[in-house]
Amino acid sequence: MSQNNVFDYFNKQANWSFDQYGIVSESLTDWDLIDLIKRFATPDSRILDLGTAGGEKVIANYPVCAEILATDYSPEMIRTACKNLEKSGRTDITFKVMDNLNMDVPDNYFDIVTARHTITAPDQIIRCLKPGGLLLIRGVDKYDCHALKMVFGRGQGFDDPVPVSITDYEAVLGAGFAGVELVPIHEREYFKDRESFKSFLQRVPILNVCDEDRTIEDDLLDKYIRANTFGGMIRLLRRCYGITARKPE
Repeated sequence: MSQNNVFDYFNKQANWSFDQYGIVSESLTDWDLIDLIKRFATPDSRILDLGTAGGEKVIANYPVCAEILATDYSPEMIRTACKNLEKSGRTDITFKVMDNLNMDVPDNYFDIVTARHTITAPDQIIRCLKPGGLLLIRGVDKYDCHALKMVFGRGQGFDDPVPVSITDYEAVLGAGFAGVELVPIHEREYFKDRESFKSFLQRVPILNVCDEDRTIEDDLLDKYIRANTFGGMIRLLRRCYGITARKPE
C-alpha cells in the first residue's frame, strides 16, 4: 500500500474516538505503556510521542513534565490534537506534523520516546534520545484479531511472512539499542451489539487495512459473532506487542 493511501486514510479519521463504541477492555498482560511512562518520567523529563493521532492519550494519561512533543503524519490529526489541547489547559505539550521516517527533532534531546501503533525508524530515534534514554513501542501484531481475520480471509498483516513485532525488535537491536525486550500483549475487547461492532470494523484498519473499500460482509460477520458472543457481548481477541529499550550511556 502506498504512503499516500495511508496518509489519506488517517486524515479522514481525525474527528472520531474509540470512546464512541463503548468498548469494554480486559488486559491479560502486565506490560502497560502508560504505567511505564509514569514509572520512568520525572518532572524534568522531555518526552517525544510518535503517532499521537488526536492526542487524547497524551493529554489524559502522560504525566506533567518539562516538555512533551507529540507528532503525527496527518495534519488533520494534529489539528484535532491542538483543539483537544486547548480544552485541556495543559501547557507542557506541543503537537507537530512529522513523518516518523524523516524525523525533524534535535539530537540527544529526549529522555523518553514513545511510539504507539505507528511505524518507526529506530536508527533515527536513537539519535534524538539522550544517552541512557528510554524507548517504548506498542504495536499491533500479525495475529491481532486472528480468529476474525481467519473468518474473512484477510486483514492487517494477514499475509506477512514475519510478524511486525519481530521486524521491529530486530530493527531496534540493529540501531544499537541496549537491553531490548519484546513482550507479547494479550487483551480482550467486548462490544455491546452487532451495530457497534460492525461500525468499529468499518472504521479501523483491522480487516480492510487503509484502502477505500470499507465493506464488511454480513454473512461472515454473523458467522464470527455466533462463535464469539459471551455473556451477551461480542468478544474480540487483541494481540499487540511492547518493546522496551535504552540508548547506551
